[in-house]
Amino acid sequence: MKLRHILFTMALAITCSSKVFAADDVLRVATDATFPPFEYVENGKRTGFDVEMIEALGKVMGKKIEWTDIDFKGLIPAVLSKRADVAASAIYITDERLKVVNFTHPYYTGGLAILVKTDNTAIKEPADLNGKKVSVQVGTKSVQFLKDSYPKVERVEVEKNDQMFELVKIGRADAAVTGKPAALLYAKANPVVKVLDKTLTVERYGFAVRKGDTELTNEMNKALEKLRADGTYAALVAKYFGTSK
Repeated sequence: MKLRHILFTMALAITCSSKVFAADDVLRVATDATFPPFEYVENGKRTGFDVEMIEALGKVMGKKIEWTDIDFKGLIPAVLSKRADVAASAIYITDERLKVVNFTHPYYTGGLAILVKTDNTAIKEPADLNGKKVSVQVGTKSVQFLKDSYPKVERVEVEKNDQMFELVKIGRADAAVTGKPAALLYAKANPVVKVLDKTLTVERYGFAVRKGDTELTNEMNKALEKLRADGTYAALVAKYFGTSK
């Protein structure tokens, strides 16, 4: 019986150690793959700028990427609850978010923009939003930004990015406020809508990590700098945004 107990204990130790090793070898990343060109599904496969960036970072770090799809509003809660190690989904670095998570160094600069129907003559500049129906995605900075800066806007809050654009397209919302790169891409594929030239804000995107995981944050930052240095970053920017800047 004693030998049996020793063998069982040894087997358990080996199993546990292998699990720890596997966990160290895997980076669990949460995303909401409905926001092209950053993350989306094409031909049944998850792709986009963020997706390729994370996969490239994983190679530099020697980690396999394990993806989980979660609605945008649940991404940071997933990191906080340790359901994921990283949230990568075109997330703006904001003071409010920095209170609960860390971010990697910024990896792209964008901003909030206004999308309207091409024949819309009532909204020519940001001030014209007041009194209008504006669609926004739940959990994004657009929601709080409109509350603070355009309190007279009638917000139409939706769960998914594509729903937000569709409401403008079919006339159930007068405008949508979202990240400019995604708005421009949608307008390019749907000539019935356009993006106003004047942006509302300038924002920086970062990958969200738990506050206690400073080692992971530092490791990702080092990997990001390597991708910038070897040209991988510039190539991905050119691929998804049409410029290497």
